[in-house]
Amino acid sequence: MRRTVALVTGATGFTGGHVARGLAARGYDVRALVRPKKVSDTSDTLRRSGITVVPGDLRDRGALADAAAGVDVVYHIAAIYRQAGLSTETYRAVNATAVGDLIEAAARGGARRVVHCSTVGVHGDVEGPPANEDAPLKPGDVYQETKLEGERVAREAGARTGVGVTIVRPTGIYGPGDRRLLRLFRGVARRRWVTLGRGEIYYHLTYIDDLVEGFRLCGEHSAAANRTYILAGGEVTTLNALVALIADVAAVRAPRLHLPVWPFWIAGAACEALCAPLGIEPPIYRRRVDFFTKSRAFDIARARRELGYAPQIGLREGIARTLTWYRDHEWI
Repeated sequence: MRRTVALVTGATGFTGGHVARGLAARGYDVRALVRPKKVSDTSDTLRRSGITVVPGDLRDRGALADAAAGVDVVYHIAAIYRQAGLSTETYRAVNATAVGDLIEAAARGGARRVVHCSTVGVHGDVEGPPANEDAPLKPGDVYQETKLEGERVAREAGARTGVGVTIVRPTGIYGPGDRRLLRLFRGVARRRWVTLGRGEIYYHLTYIDDLVEGFRLCGEHSAAANRTYILAGGEVTTLNALVALIADVAAVRAPRLHLPVWPFWIAGAACEALCAPLGIEPPIYRRRVDFFTKSRAFDIARARRELGYAPQIGLREGIARTLTWYRDHEWI
């Protein structure tokens, strides 16, 4: 029986790497589109998992055509996240324009489905949690704005080519190897965490293994074609409760220090204004402050009902696995 051929973009990153390895472990014939300058750093790791590395850039249509030839399904995870000194056009070229080019290449290569990774950030601050896929769209920065534009480009390209396109909006992703929430885990475990504001906003995490399974369902399930799904964990907590749970699992006293938000927001705005023209990553920026002020709680009923998506890793277990990995690798 012929194996399903999958192309994964972003396989050198945390989420894309887990998706590529997870599919390979399930018997997929996996290709990873990797920027040429990243090939030497990652090719051995990916190849040990049975993944074929295909050098190429998302902005190179020829490379996309080569990578997508003969594939059945594409998992598009790659994106520019948040980097200092990048123009809006650079974000748009990768997070929006390249999405359409990839779907065009996938159609010519014979793909039946493209699963495109977006973000729940397109919903902005959730005023009436939990939010579902039909909640208002209120992107708050250039990353979220171009990801939302990428969703539109993906749907238009899918309609134009006849390829089934599935949009995935994950919530905060965590697990072994993640760096985005490392600051939170490290700060709590080392008893250096300070919460800005009251800490009563909602925070909704997704353990990486559950997310990988959700992506797989989106690529395989017939009902997923031309649909949008929020993928998240099964538990929602306040930020205070999350910090307390991490402290409990780490066997340290829960941090209690809270500071007002506004001085840090003003400092972040000033740092961004000074650092951005120089291409320097600011030591503090408003997006980091937003972590403490914007509620994130989401309803995954659509994915449960239509795909059979069922998160398996509880929050305590996921936190324990993540802390253990960080400690074993001396990250905390």
